[in-house]
Formats: sequence, C-alpha cells, structure tokens
Amino acid sequence: TQVEESAINLWNWAVTKHTGSVVNDEQRAKLRFVACRLVCLCEGSDPPEGTIRRQILMCMKTGKGWIDIGRADLADGFLEIAMSSIEKLYAKLLKGSDGEADIHVHKADVEKNLFKVLSYQAESAVAQGDFQKAVMCVQRCKDMLMKLPKETCYLSILCYNFGVETYEWKRYEQSSFWLSQSYDIGKTDMKYSVGKEMQAKVLRLLATAYFEWDCNLYLEKALKAISLANQENLHPAGCFLKIKILLRSGASDEDINSAVAEFLHHEMSLDFCLNTAKLLLEHGRESVGFDFLKSVAERFESSPDLGKITLLHIEFLLQNKRELLAKQKVEEIIIGHYTGKQLLPEALNQLHIILWDRAAEHYEAKSYSEALHWYNYSVSFYTPGQIDQNLAKLQRNMASCYLHLKQIDKAKEAVKEAKKCDPNSIFTKFSVYKIAVMEKDTDKAVETVIEMGKLAEKSSQHEDKLRVDENTGTNLLSLAAQIALENEQQVVAIKALEYLSEHLQDCQQLFAALKCLVRLMLSKVMAENEEKSITYGLNDTFSAAHKRLAGSFTEEKFTGDMRILDAHWFRKVAWNLAVQFRDYPEKMRDFFLLSFKLSQFCPSDKAVLIAQKTCLLMAAAVDLEMGRQEVTLSKQMELLTQALQHLQVCKEIWKVLKLTGDFAKDPTETLLLLYEFEARSKLNDPTLHDLMESVWEQPQIEVKTLEIIASLAMESPARYPVLCKKALKGALNLHRKQTVIDAEKFSKCLHSLINLSLPTGLTDLDACVLQEVWDYFEDALSVVSSTDAYPEMEILWLMTRAWNTGIFQYTVGKYKEAEQWCGLGMRFLNHLGSLKKSYE
Repeated sequence: TQVEESAINLWNWAVTKHTGSVVNDEQRAKLRFVACRLVCLCEGSDPPEGTIRRQILMCMKTGKGWIDIGRADLADGFLEIAMSSIEKLYAKLLKGSDGEADIHVHKADVEKNLFKVLSYQAESAVAQGDFQKAVMCVQRCKDMLMKLPKETCYLSILCYNFGVETYEWKRYEQSSFWLSQSYDIGKTDMKYSVGKEMQAKVLRLLATAYFEWDCNLYLEKALKAISLANQENLHPAGCFLKIKILLRSGASDEDINSAVAEFLHHEMSLDFCLNTAKLLLEHGRESVGFDFLKSVAERFESSPDLGKITLLHIEFLLQNKRELLAKQKVEEIIIGHYTGKQLLPEALNQLHIILWDRAAEHYEAKSYSEALHWYNYSVSFYTPGQIDQNLAKLQRNMASCYLHLKQIDKAKEAVKEAKKCDPNSIFTKFSVYKIAVMEKDTDKAVETVIEMGKLAEKSSQHEDKLRVDENTGTNLLSLAAQIALENEQQVVAIKALEYLSEHLQDCQQLFAALKCLVRLMLSKVMAENEEKSITYGLNDTFSAAHKRLAGSFTEEKFTGDMRILDAHWFRKVAWNLAVQFRDYPEKMRDFFLLSFKLSQFCPSDKAVLIAQKTCLLMAAAVDLEMGRQEVTLSKQMELLTQALQHLQVCKEIWKVLKLTGDFAKDPTETLLLLYEFEARSKLNDPTLHDLMESVWEQPQIEVKTLEIIASLAMESPARYPVLCKKALKGALNLHRKQTVIDAEKFSKCLHSLINLSLPTGLTDLDACVLQEVWDYFEDALSVVSSTDAYPEMEILWLMTRAWNTGIFQYTVGKYKEAEQWCGLGMRFLNHLGSLKKSYE
C-alpha cells in the first residue's frame, strides 16, 4: 500500500512539475514510467474497479508519453497492459450489472478507453513502420465511430497526420492510403466533421502524393483529388496544384485554359497570379501564359504593384528570344517613368537587374554595341548628377564595352562619370588602368597599379555598400598583369605581378605569378642590361617563393609533388642568375644562397646535395674574396664570419655526400680546408692551431695546398709565422720526395722559407736559427748541384743572402761565422752562368 501511495504521489508530482515547466517531456515520460510500473507491481489478484481504472489511465498516458518523445518501442508494453486492464474492467462491470441497461452503459464507458488505446497503438505502429498493425488498429477505431461519433474529427486528423508523416518519408502508397482514410472518415458524420477547409487540405496533400508518386500512372486520381479539394474549398494552392498536374501530364492548352478560368473570377493575390503565369511560361505554354498575364494586368491595373506584371512579361519575352518586343516594353516603362507612372523602388531594382543581365549576355557574346543598348536603358532611370554606386558600376561596364569597340574617348567619359560616384573603388581604378594601357601611357598605368595594390592591401573595400570578396583585389591585379602582357608593356606587368604576389593565397596561382615575374625581369635584364635596378626585385621575388615554400600547406590542390617541382624551378633559376652575375660578387653570392635555401625543399638526392655543396662553397668563396678587398675592419670581420657559417653547413652536407659514391678527384675537401683556414686565420680564431693539427697528419695532402696555407698564414690581417713555416717545411719535404724534383717550384718554396727564417737586416741572430737556415742553404746547394733547371736568379739570390749574412756576422766581430757564411755564398758562385764574371 505504501509503495502504491508513493507511486501515485510521484505521478501527481510529475504532472504538477511539468505544468510549471520544471521537468521536460522526456523527464516526465521517465517519471510516469517509474510510477506506472510501481502501480502495476502493486496490483493484487482481484483489484477494485477504481484501481483498474487508474491503471488504465496511467498505462495509456505513459504509452502516449513515450510515443510523443519518439520512443514508440517503449510504449507498446504499457498499451498492452492498458488493453488487458480494459478487458478486466469490462468483465468486472458485467459481473456486477443488474440488467441490459447497465450493460449498455458499461460497454459505452469501456469503449471510449478502448478507442483511445487503439489510436495510440496505431500511432506507435506508424512510428515503427508497422503499416499492417496501424491499419488494423485504425479499422477497429472506424468500426467504433457509430457508437462514438464525436471521435470522427479526432480519427480523421490522426489519419491525416499519418499521411503527412509517411509523405515526408516518401512512402507515397502508405501516405495516399492514410489521406484517403482521413477524407472518408471526415465524410462519415457531418455534425462532427473536420470541416471543408480541412477536408480540402487533406485532398490537396493526397493529390500531391499521387503527383509525386507517379504522375503518369496516378494522373486521374491526382486530378480527381484536386478537383474535389477545389470543390470543398477553393484555395490558391489547390488551383496552382491542378495547373501543375495538368502541365506535367501534357494536357492541351484548352484544358489548361479551363483550369485557369476556374479561379479567374475569384479573389486571388497578385503574387499568386504571377506564380501561376511563371509556371505556365516555364512549361512553354506561351499562348496561355501571355494571355493570362494580359488578363492579370487588366485586373490589377490600379495596383501600385502593376510593374511586377510588366517585369515578368519582359523576362519571359527575353527568355523566348523576343528581344524586340522586350525592348518595346522597356521603352514603355521609361516613358512612364518620366510621365508620372514610376515603378516602385523594388520593381525598379528588379528591372535594373534584368537589363544588366541582358547586357552581360551580349557582352559575353562580344556584342558590345548591343550590350551598350541595354546598359543605356538602365542609365535612363538615373537623373543627371545623381551620385550612386550602382551608377558607378554601370558606367564602368559601359567603359569596358567602349574599350572593346576602340571608342576610347567615350570610355574615358564613362570612367569620368564613374569617378564622380565612386572615386576610391578598386574597380574604378581598374577602368582607368585599362584606358592607360590602351593609350600606352606607361606612367599612368604603373601609377594606377600602385593605387590598386594599396587598395587591395586594405582588409575591406566597398562596392555597392557591401564588403568586396577577399579575392577581388587579387583577381583584378591578375587581370591587370594579363592586360599589360597582351599589350607588351613589361614594366606595367612587372609592377602588377609584384603587388599580386603579395596578396595571392592560392599557392598554385602564387607560384605561377612569381614564375611569370621572374621571366619578365630576366627578359628585361637581358634586353636592357639593367642588372642593378632589377636585381632587388628578383631578390624579393625569390624570397617570396622561399617564404611560401617554407609555410605550412593546407591546400588540397597544391600537392607535395607540386611543391617540389616549384622548389626545383626556383633553385635552378637562382643558380643560373648567380652564374650570370659573376661580375657582381655580392649579387652572385645572394643568388647562390637563395638557390641553396630553395633546394632545402627538394628531396636530398645526390644531385641536390652536390648543388647545395657547390652553392655554399661559392658563397663562402665570394665572401672571402670581398673580405680580402674590404678596407673597413668591421665589415671584413662580418664577411669572414659569414663565410665560416656557410662552410660549417657545407661540411655537414659533404659528410653525407661522401657516403653516396667515390669523390676521390673532387677538390671539395681541399677547398673546405683552405677556405676555413683563411677565415679562421684572419679572424684570429684561437681554434686555428687545433684545426691544423689534423691537417699535418693527413697523408694525402698536396704541395700546392701547403704552399697556399703558408701564403694565407701571413696574408694581412693574419700573421701566423709558425704555421707558415710548418706548411713550407711540409711542402719542401714533399718536393724532396718526388722522383724528379721540380727545381722552379722547389726554389720558390725554399725562398719563402729562408725569407721567413732569416729576416733581412737583422744581425743579432740566434745560433740555432742560423743553423736551421744553413741547412736550407745546404738543401738548395744539393739541388742546384744536381740539376741545370734551377733558376739562375734564385741561385744569385741564395748567394747574395749567404754572403750578406756573413758580412753581418763580420760587422759584429763574429769572424769565424762570417768566414763560413761568406764561403757558403762563394759555393753558389760556381753555379752561376752569365752572371758569374760580374760577381767573381
């Protein structure tokens, strides 16, 4: 009893709280579910009448609640319990009845609930797609209408709703069944009928269902349904649908005229009449359509919306290629405009659209004179001096037509008018630009392109008081470049492409523009030898390509393969430019570096690695060369530091490259060493000695390399005599090891070594230094004695240096040493040729 009481309290709470919008439909259905289940569980073996009635009510409402929130599957169980409880109630009532009169009352009482449960079961079945069960439930409800006539309207609307639902699911066969049922039920009892308007509504949907199901097969049924609907209640929708069905069925003009005549004498709105006329004309029924329009115009002659009829007439005349008649109609409107019969603003706007569309069609067909004719119609509606952005647009369009007709003066006049209305529009600027290009006024064209570029930079512009599409600026700049190229005006095209490349978002278009820009600039360089003025533009163009290649790619159309192809194109062109600018070291370096940067977006195959290595080596070489010639110390240090940075990256690439094949004859290793040595020595880098330790240990080092190192070690601002000496000694040793000594090269190396070890003019020399130098002279004497190829001037120099060293010793009283060195000098005397007598 307590559980049952709590369940009833919960039920009542759910009802009151739902009324106050505390709980929603789904929550209420769940609360009812719980309460109803609890009440059912509390049922005894012989419940009293009141309990059974309460259970019927609760189960019905719970089932209906689930149906209403779209959970019909949960409703069925409760509706079955309700049905079972109704049978129990009926049995209980019969048991306690006193006679026939009581039985009749009890039966009527039970049947109301039975009708409701059956209708809910039908709803649930439709929702779950069980057509047969729904039909069976509705049929039982229909059988009960004799006893429950007041339910006629309810059942008719229920079937209509089933018809709507199944129509929306495109189940036309089921929909037509339910709508037919709704109509038939609605006729059974006129006292409780849904009314003529509702019956007409049911029939119109029934006709629509037949029409959409299969118009050819169910044409007669569709026509019968719509005719009945119009008899029940004439409605514009019914008239329209009937004409629509007749048109689809291919009915004769006579039949359609008859259908139109049905509603001509009734009050129909102008919009309805216009829609009907459109329908007729769209289906090619010109005769009926134009006659109908004429009668509509007569009917609404005094209406301010009369212009709508004329506009529709003009539209269909144009669609049917009756342009001359359409022109006559337009001219009638123009005359009316100036004689007090103006169109309403909305209709006038619509007319302008029709006129512009027609002009645009002629423009596309290159009938520019005809296009102007239609644009002039539009101009006729504007008063002189009127400021209007639409008028600006109109004048620009006319200017385009005049330009195609080579009527430049008229085009200028049109643009002048456009400027008055909308001077700061990018479109007006574009019209000015086109005229400048046609007149070959390069300065004016460039100036206008710059103005267009600046306008494109702004986040928004105004055209007809609306934000211009974000691509408008780029589209116009693209067209500007194209027009300039078509008219062979490269300077203008370059300027347009420069601005275009700054604003394009589409990668494919951007790279196409950048490539075109590069080609134009290159052709200008070749034609006019304008390297200085063009190079900066080229640099910017390549930098833009690099920046976009480095960005993230989200465009589906711009694939990875496209990105690689574009990167290859730009890196190769940058390489070629670097070579072309060999007389301009700084430009040469910049383009080699650009080529390297662009190559980083290409797959690292052997060819790309070789190109990268070469670019960096060349860039380092140029920086070193410019450093040698630079007089400002800070700038020199900057160049040397840059060179070192390029070399560090190059060394990493070289390591990878060596793994891909045999590079025994490649000079890269040597060049990297020499370049790095020069940069570090001139930067006074403390790591220089560590670098050279690994060099001295190399078994394959060449004489030439050592000689260059020796020279670089003493080239200002570097001064590393120890390293120089070590390199020269190494070179001298390599010379000695050769099968046949190259006397000339040997002599130069020895000359440098002696010069470094024995500075001219010094008298206070250490004994060990003198001994070291003595050994070099002995080496020289040995080679001089073994070959006739030793240069005579070098022998003379050796003799003179040895003799003078002896004299210096003599002046400080070192007579023994003086005798030795002078004697050494005289040993060289015997090897002199023609000069021997002069020195003997």
